[in-house]
Amino acid sequence: MALPKYVKIVEVGARDGLQNEQAVTLEDKVTLVNALSKTGLKVIETGSFVSPKWVPQMADSHQLFDRIERGDGITYSALTPNMKGLEAAIAAGADEVAVFGAASESFSQKNINCSVSESLERFEPLMARAKEAGLRVRGYVSCVLGCPYDGDIAPEKVALVAQKLYQMGCYEISLGDTVGVGTPLAVKAMLTEVIKGVPVDKLAVHFHDTYGQALANIYSALELGISVVDSAVAGLGGCPYAKGASGNVATEELVYMLNGLGIISGVDLDKLAHAGWQISAALGKAPNSKVSLALKALQ
Repeated sequence: MALPKYVKIVEVGARDGLQNEQAVTLEDKVTLVNALSKTGLKVIETGSFVSPKWVPQMADSHQLFDRIERGDGITYSALTPNMKGLEAAIAAGADEVAVFGAASESFSQKNINCSVSESLERFEPLMARAKEAGLRVRGYVSCVLGCPYDGDIAPEKVALVAQKLYQMGCYEISLGDTVGVGTPLAVKAMLTEVIKGVPVDKLAVHFHDTYGQALANIYSALELGISVVDSAVAGLGGCPYAKGASGNVATEELVYMLNGLGIISGVDLDKLAHAGWQISAALGKAPNSKVSLALKALQ
């Protein structure tokens, strides 16, 4: 299959990236989202309405949505694990919400304290309420290529969860390699199975770069017709429930590769790099992106 001509990038740095960082202020978050809004990105996952007991880094998401300068044509989304979170996201003016399940039973229990089937049942009233509020719902599936507790995950399990989320009404399903253990052949095997039950244009991929395979895995997905990719500026992130998982693939790396392939993303790499340098400085560390570091050296 020919590579897609255009790839939609879903920037997850402000949520999935910063939820694993300790020293980040509301002001830093506002600055980051505003900078990302000027890069050409069309989807920015801005915050998460979860219990501050479990993810204290996201406790100020309502203030964040209130303070950002929203750009025209940009979707500012929020993660909402339950009805309380969904109502908070609606009140904050989120443009879109996301629910998350897992392809691994053990990860589901550790992450949201219920089985995979129970987690899916919980989403049904959320889907109805989101529809009532006029909000689109994105579905996340965690641990699609491996789990820190269960090891390898069968593609059939991933396909089943993805298909159920799609049937519930999720307009897009993001398939996440939460611990970053996947390789290109495993990606193809997983996606080939998922595509049997969910149209390829309704799928996205979300790779962590723990073993340095994220870009290769993305290319493998592009070859199968995937045209939506999640990434985080400066390679921010990890997962508080997956020991050893490193950050998301850096958006800088993704844009650089897409540019080299002649695939349009609409994202200005220089502006993106500046946003990454800014948040990295605020966090007191170097960007987790070779492209970012290379561009910085040319300054």
